[in-house]
Amino acid sequence: MEAADRQSLLSVRGVERSFDVGNSKLRVLKGIDLELQTHQLIMLKGRSGSGKTTLMNLMGGLDTPTKGEIHFRGQPFHQWNDDRRTEVRRKDIGFIFQAYALLPLLSAYENVELSLRMAKTPRGDWKKRITTCLDMVGLAKRMHHRPFELSGGEQQRVAIAKAIAHRPSLLLADEPTAELDSQMAAQVMTVFREIVRSENVTICMTTHDTTIMEVADHVYEMVDGVFVAG
Repeated sequence: MEAADRQSLLSVRGVERSFDVGNSKLRVLKGIDLELQTHQLIMLKGRSGSGKTTLMNLMGGLDTPTKGEIHFRGQPFHQWNDDRRTEVRRKDIGFIFQAYALLPLLSAYENVELSLRMAKTPRGDWKKRITTCLDMVGLAKRMHHRPFELSGGEQQRVAIAKAIAHRPSLLLADEPTAELDSQMAAQVMTVFREIVRSENVTICMTTHDTTIMEVADHVYEMVDGVFVAG
């Protein structure tokens, strides 16, 4: 998609985040500016402790900045209370975690279904949407298997299907390939590119893996709470 056709989805302006540690302040983010446009795959790279996950939590409304502004679809996300941010997360933001975050007693199908329940999607739409999402990640034939019956790569793809089921506009993925070998990581990135194309979603992910960065539209490197030039 041409850049002119893209629109701003989420903007981060002058964001800082500090935490109280004993009698002092720990400055984790020291002034971040970032613009996420629609239909893009964005990567945040950096060592552990650089601030990537803290920034991801702020963009997803799981936390609020100490200073600065975050606007989601032009609305002041940073000013909203937790209930209002939670409502947006349920409807418009999807999360993928390094540890998959699947319920072990539920099948792949049922794990994806849970996302639709939480988003209050009409029940009549569930079956088609769940099947579509699992097919998109290449697991149509494994939908009735539980997580322990699936490989790590398959579990991560179930997590992706679960994260996109409610049709979010923003997908946040924290180290989604960290526990996967290079072949499985490449498969996940292929799925991500397909999702950006077919679901009209923006994906922002953190990673240490330099082998997968070439598929990104933009890569931002973070060091000690700030972005540095690549």
